[in-house]
Amino acid sequence: MGEVDPAFIQDPEHRPKLSVTETEGIPLIDLSPLNSSDNISDPKAIEGVVREIGNACKEWGFFQVINHGVLLDKHKKIEAAARKFFAQPLEEKRKITRDEKSMFGYYDTEHTKNVRDWKELFDFAVEEPMLMPASLDPEDKEETKWTNKWPEYPPELRVACEEYTEEVEKLALKLMGLIALSLGLPVDRFNSYFKDQTSFIRLNYYPPCPSPQLALGVGRHKDSGALTVLAQDEVGGLEVKRKRDGEWIQVKPTPNAYIINVGDIIQVPLFKLHTKYLCAVYFSKTR
Repeated sequence: MGEVDPAFIQDPEHRPKLSVTETEGIPLIDLSPLNSSDNISDPKAIEGVVREIGNACKEWGFFQVINHGVLLDKHKKIEAAARKFFAQPLEEKRKITRDEKSMFGYYDTEHTKNVRDWKELFDFAVEEPMLMPASLDPEDKEETKWTNKWPEYPPELRVACEEYTEEVEKLALKLMGLIALSLGLPVDRFNSYFKDQTSFIRLNYYPPCPSPQLALGVGRHKDSGALTVLAQDEVGGLEVKRKRDGEWIQVKPTPNAYIINVGDIIQVPLFKLHTKYLCAVYFSKTR
């Protein structure tokens, strides 16, 4: 089985289960009524989607969407380019390691709940440069600029990422509109909060683990932004915590679907919704 650095080992109560809970999955919502000109004139079709999303947000905080409008070709291009990047030797990937000047680029020592994640990642901003506070002091009004770091190889990665970003950003804003409608608000109620946004895309790579019963690709956590738009490959492994009983449920991969995680920002009172963080994330896995 090999050795695993103790930094990766989860406490016994948080280690991966040997058995998977077999139960109903998170809601699967078909967005085709929003993409079909034939159904746009039928308010009942839209109302049904809005109702499903509202219920999913209340009951789960998660849902899957299909027929979402993101071009499959863009998805395949970024996945192929990401796999090429992560397949490189470590020294090549670390040439664009994130640092104190910018939190974008490659990283392989991320921790969740003080335990190291069994993964590598590559982050980049949706809008560049990203303006961020220069310090944690709320009285400090100085800002710093974070810029993207792009590797030399593969050369197609940057274009694939930028094209994909446009597609996922449209989907995220569409979903925010549907959430607004489910709350009885105008469809564009949240749009102004995401101008000059601080959204980012993350590519995650999970290498094979010699002791998978001890470590996790990403430990238990909440997402702090508005929405996470998550692409899962056929390997699976994602688990979500069911609200009503606290049970961890494995999400079965659905071809060409996105898993939507409603972040903490959506749960705060509306008058406090001042974030610019509309998080869109792409996860890549491997056996």
